Amino acid sequence: MEPVIWLSTIPQKLEHIGSDIQSHKQLLRENASLRRKNLMLSARLLRYRALEEENQRLRRLLSAASTIHHRVLVATIIKASQAPYSYQILINKGAHDGIYPGQAVIDAHGVLGQVVRVNPENSIALLITDPHNGIPVQVNRTGLQTVALGRGDGQTLTLPFLPRNADIKVGDLLMSSGMGGRFPEGYPVGRVVKIKHPRGDHFMDAIAEPLAHLNRSRQVLLVWNATNRANRSETQLPINLHGQHPQNRPNRQSPDNSRTTSKRSSLASSPKNVPAHR
Repeated sequence: MEPVIWLSTIPQKLEHIGSDIQSHKQLLRENASLRRKNLMLSARLLRYRALEEENQRLRRLLSAASTIHHRVLVATIIKASQAPYSYQILINKGAHDGIYPGQAVIDAHGVLGQVVRVNPENSIALLITDPHNGIPVQVNRTGLQTVALGRGDGQTLTLPFLPRNADIKVGDLLMSSGMGGRFPEGYPVGRVVKIKHPRGDHFMDAIAEPLAHLNRSRQVLLVWNATNRANRSETQLPINLHGQHPQNRPNRQSPDNSRTTSKRSSLASSPKNVPAHR
């Protein structure tokens, strides 16, 4: 009798097995769907975090702008030069926005560079670490004035030909001096990190690190300088946007001139043969 009863339960057991198989398949489908949803939510969360970080950067930038007594304009960096020894950025403001050659570019932390080419809707700025750029500075502690030149490594500045008895030391803050009329006075530029005393030389060199976040800034401020703006037609700089950056360093220049020589850029996405704004 027991075999008969056992045989009679086989269809029911098979039904349960089939139901379990269907439940397993359904669980697999639901699991796959949940994985996809989780991936999408994770991507959205990353985007929200990125937006929050961008908002924080913008708040810091606007906070910096509120302490500036000059006219300013927020701009976005849309491209950075990839050529060796070339440290330039392309920003999304141009002649239509009143941008002019020689205009100072800063971020929430310090001086970033200066505009060297103006197109109708965008501009090219030369970073302060470029070997063809220089900015008149003064040591905040002592008032010592000199010029900070880009070293071409994308990370540091040099203060060459300082007298051996110059009152400057590691940790000193460098501020823009306003000499030459191009960079407004009183903006943080860098901090001295090293002093070099070449043997047998009557001069010494100082190395400084920029305070601006050169490789991390997304938004920047363009600062109007009334003195330079009045004479902006005299600061026009010819730029070849499609060549290679010259690798020879420029001659030294006195602190009363913020230098930018004619040079080439790798920002190939910029408009071709567009005359700079005058």
